[in-house]
Amino acid sequence: MTNWRRSERHSSAANDAYERAAFYVVFHRFSGEIDAHIKKQRASEAIVRPDFVPGLLSAFESLGLSDARARERISLAFQLRRAFVAIDRSVTGASAPTQHLREALWNNIFTHDLGLYANTLMGRMEDFSTILLGPTGTGKGAAASAIGMAGYIPWNAKSGRFDENFAKTFLPLNLSEYSANLIESELFGHEKGAFTGAIQRRAGAFERCSAMGSVFLDEIGDLDPTVQVKLLRVLEARQFTPVGGAEPRRFSGRIIAATHRSLESLRTAGRMRHDFYYRLCSDVIHLPTLRERLDADPAELTLLVSQLATRILGVPSHALAASIEATIAEKLPREYAWPGNIRELEQCIRRILLTQRYTGDPLALGWQEEEKKIDGPSALVMRAQMLYRESRNYGAVARALGIDRRTAKKYVDAPCPA
Repeated sequence: MTNWRRSERHSSAANDAYERAAFYVVFHRFSGEIDAHIKKQRASEAIVRPDFVPGLLSAFESLGLSDARARERISLAFQLRRAFVAIDRSVTGASAPTQHLREALWNNIFTHDLGLYANTLMGRMEDFSTILLGPTGTGKGAAASAIGMAGYIPWNAKSGRFDENFAKTFLPLNLSEYSANLIESELFGHEKGAFTGAIQRRAGAFERCSAMGSVFLDEIGDLDPTVQVKLLRVLEARQFTPVGGAEPRRFSGRIIAATHRSLESLRTAGRMRHDFYYRLCSDVIHLPTLRERLDADPAELTLLVSQLATRILGVPSHALAASIEATIAEKLPREYAWPGNIRELEQCIRRILLTQRYTGDPLALGWQEEEKKIDGPSALVMRAQMLYRESRNYGAVARALGIDRRTAKKYVDAPCPA
């Protein structure tokens, strides 16, 4: 490979194939050094000088890449490793639903075609907004963080650093935490004197977010339709105006939204504008419930308990994780619904560490006991209605029960079994 050089002597296809092969050879050779830099940068407020870049640059140039192309590929290599690490940290498990989620997150960052991304869309993903859907506790915040901290950041040859600290490019905002009269200020900012108590100018989320960053709007289903109209301007024209201001400002980052509510129900009830939905839905990612993941692969519980216990304890302990899993198996029925999903499992582990027991959510267990008393179609109706109360999403019910969406809706809307 070192004897080959990109030139007019070779066809365009041969040159492209060579460059891809050269990139991956060098990328994998330096992946450990890039990972070390990612860890160092995550722990620092300042932008850390990447020690791996001189060697990576030299390797690319020795394989025939031009200076400009080599610098461009440094940015891509850094982004690829950040995405891999971020997705690996946020999504644990080997079940089919978990693997599908990892694939969806990866495609959201790089598209389904890495060549298309690298040659055309790298640094141009700001118009690809995303909606994350899933019941409470499924990890929508962690998934959003993986997307947000894996965005493109260019290598700056003059400064010898990347242009941004990737750990600072993700700006989360839980919309349900703010009252209606404060949400606009949080999103768009306000000028001094814009309202009573506005004693100084304040930058909102869209102004604080860098051009290479992402704003995460959690619980978008709780957003008032009047504010949705103002957000449409951000999505369509990439502009916003602070409360009390006159001059529009530009937003160059990416928007990620999430809700545990059913988009169909929100739109039907008029709580989400159709035009707002259509501007947000470049990509819609469904996060599986914990029950779906365990039904697909029961061994996923072992991986999740180990990871969560390590996070809680600060150090891995295989013996303690095994003890926690044994307690779960002893205290909870095998088909336990886990209505609180990953968040509930994490608190379950804490409860076991404190008390050596966990008896589950009484409401969920009550429904499961009622199910056991009912046979046939009535039990399926009750199960569908319980799942819908957890997810507010007919599609999630259909996936959990292995039925089509229309049948799931019929069961959910049926009279409750006596």
